[in-house]
Amino acid sequence: MTSSYGTMLRLSLFGESHGPAVGCVLDAPPPGLPVDLGALARHMARRAPGRGGPWSTARTETDAPEILSGVFEGRTTGTPLAALIRNADTRSQDYAALARTPRPGHADLTGRLRYAGANDPRGGGHFSARVTAALCFAGALALQWLAARGVSVRARVAEIGGVADPTPTDPLSPFPDLSDKPLPALSDAAAAAMVAAIEAARADGDSVGGIVEVRAAGLPAGLGAPFFDRVETRLGAMLLSLPAVRGIEFGDGFACARRRGSENNDRPTPSPDGDPLHAGRATNRAGGAEGGITTGLPVVARLAFKPTPSIPREQTTVDLATNEPAPIRVPGRHDPCVVPRAVPLVESAAAFALLDLWLSSSAHRFPAP
Repeated sequence: MTSSYGTMLRLSLFGESHGPAVGCVLDAPPPGLPVDLGALARHMARRAPGRGGPWSTARTETDAPEILSGVFEGRTTGTPLAALIRNADTRSQDYAALARTPRPGHADLTGRLRYAGANDPRGGGHFSARVTAALCFAGALALQWLAARGVSVRARVAEIGGVADPTPTDPLSPFPDLSDKPLPALSDAAAAAMVAAIEAARADGDSVGGIVEVRAAGLPAGLGAPFFDRVETRLGAMLLSLPAVRGIEFGDGFACARRRGSENNDRPTPSPDGDPLHAGRATNRAGGAEGGITTGLPVVARLAFKPTPSIPREQTTVDLATNEPAPIRVPGRHDPCVVPRAVPLVESAAAFALLDLWLSSSAHRFPAP
């Protein structure tokens, strides 16, 4: 089962939504990296269920990680780092009636096919976004280790339910820290309108999707390589693995296809340190990478998240026992919009992928702690 990612820093995820726990193994971070447990807890609380606004599921989990190995006296040992996050608030009975009626938009059918019916179907099992709590843990560590080297990886809600956050005017700067905002958009007015869109969908027994934008600023120029170690390739593999992600673009993405080259090119500008190879760029339409290699400008990506497929409104499916059409109302506790809770997860996933890229790069050594 391919639940592992990474080259120099290998992440493996395990667990199921309604099993005893989810968790991860990092094999293996460099020795001597500090681990700030307070910062770790604050970051994970942003993704945890049962907190925040009207978009969050009623399922409540503490998401308190138990570090089993790989950390001694507040620093990594350099050996595999394992962490466990126990599940507490499960209601497996909510899914008993779904054994015959697969939920639209979920992996109920494909999961059964892939694993010959042996997989745990409760709450989606290993396919569930619950498993991403462990990815959030790993990414929270990566965020700390990158921040200590001057790299910020921050995301914002760019759109929910057709309500857009205004586009930032400066494409060359990092995003501000939005971690204290319940709905982390740049505009408070846009955030309020997004909340209203979520509430309207919930009241209608429905759900909405949206877009998350992430910027990683402060990375050195020269990371990445053609063809399969491009920044976009490595980052895209991680970000597209997140549940509910249906699309991704880097820099200006699909908008580039509607321009001429004279409009789209990022023109080099004189280097501030006098070395022409360290030239700046007048714009950042490429999203911080040229030829798959970082330019030194912020690496920018946007992810499209689909509406939550589990909704209380009646839908149609097939009865697996009779092969006949059947109505379905999905019980349980589900977010009417996953986007706000996805923001810290996107930050985590991007930070982990970029840290692994840096560690595996021959152009730059990762600075020692």
